[in-house]
Amino acid sequence: MQTVRTFAAIAVLGIVFFPSPRQILAQQTPAQQQMDLNENQLRSVAKVYVQIEKILQTYAPQLKEAKTPEEGKQIQNEAMSKMQQALTQEGMNEQSYRRIIEIANADDGLRKKLLGFINEEKQKS
Repeated sequence: MQTVRTFAAIAVLGIVFFPSPRQILAQQTPAQQQMDLNENQLRSVAKVYVQIEKILQTYAPQLKEAKTPEEGKQIQNEAMSKMQQALTQEGMNEQSYRRIIEIANADDGLRKKLLGFINEEKQKS
């Protein structure tokens, strides 16, 4: 039962911060969206992505080992708080982060550029 709650919590965290590549904004065409993005925004998303990945790696085992639902909730809240801090440090919120991820996933060139920035950030860490 604890394992199910753990995976459910991790899934929720993943959905919030790592949207599906199939999610595309309907109000603009990919060309319009691409013009809205610049390299600094992609680098910021890459930094946040790597930070969130580390947070998930840190808190997933703790969440799995939680002995009570209350302890699990506390761990989940702490992880969410740290993810929010990562976004805030880069001047973003969940909506702007998701929007940039969606735009990049809809454009092969942007996706490759973002993945390159993510790899750079991982090497720095």
